Amino acid sequence: MSARTQVKYAVKQLFLKSRHGSYASQYDACKIALHFIDQLFGLGYKIPHIHSLKQKHIIAVVNLWKEEKLSNGTMKNRMSVVRHLALVIDKPGIVSSNTDLGIGLRKYVPTTNKALHNPDFSAIAHEHLKVSLELQRLFGLRREESLKIKPHLADKDAELKLTSSWCKGGRERTIPILTEEQRHWLGKAKAVAGNFGNSLIPQDKSYIQHRNLYDRETHKAGLKNLHGLRHAYAQRRYKELTGWDAPINGGLTSKQLTPEQKEADYRARMILTEELGHSREQITVNYCGR
Repeated sequence: MSARTQVKYAVKQLFLKSRHGSYASQYDACKIALHFIDQLFGLGYKIPHIHSLKQKHIIAVVNLWKEEKLSNGTMKNRMSVVRHLALVIDKPGIVSSNTDLGIGLRKYVPTTNKALHNPDFSAIAHEHLKVSLELQRLFGLRREESLKIKPHLADKDAELKLTSSWCKGGRERTIPILTEEQRHWLGKAKAVAGNFGNSLIPQDKSYIQHRNLYDRETHKAGLKNLHGLRHAYAQRRYKELTGWDAPINGGLTSKQLTPEQKEADYRARMILTEELGHSREQITVNYCGR
């Protein structure tokens, strides 16, 4: 067994024992940690054991991330996993602060529009996945929500109700059902799910197994950056609620709004904050601009 394989095996065992967050969160964190180890070995640092991890190793990988031009947000997310790894090997002191590592603040004013409008799902043959993708597009759902949703339970006639167990951070919410297209695909979702209490995860699959299938099939179909479906939903809703395009689409910026328009802008953003499952209005800037 190579040194890299031994270190990665040790990392997997540590994350299994640490029980940090939900099962899905542990799985994601472990993937990030394993990728970190692969990048470390790729840089030529062949550490014999995970307890041999040092500050210089972390700095080297962070510098690689900068060369790859990863966003500050992505680097911060990865660093939270590295910090947890350092904690479970009882070496928290080897991880410097983000500031000392040269990782700046997250930028919430976007410079490019990440919205994915009019995607082509025709290459997706799996019924469960196709319906989940349509629910992402039409209701602004996250990937996890679109898989875990139990459509019969969620359908409350005039609105879609997402329970806490399906949502990020356990934050339940409701989303209005306003169009015939939304109603059509919600009906399709019920048909695909089958029995009343079923989710859009096939009965013979776990969440992780089905999510891995989602990733493989969307990649094979050439569908990338599917979080952009939420951006597109937010921008459509912003226009519906205000009557004008979002700033990211060339609409009026906050400095150009009249006092009355600013009130409408704020109301729309607060509604969007709730519909997208966030807690701060500031997050809407990432979807719609300012």
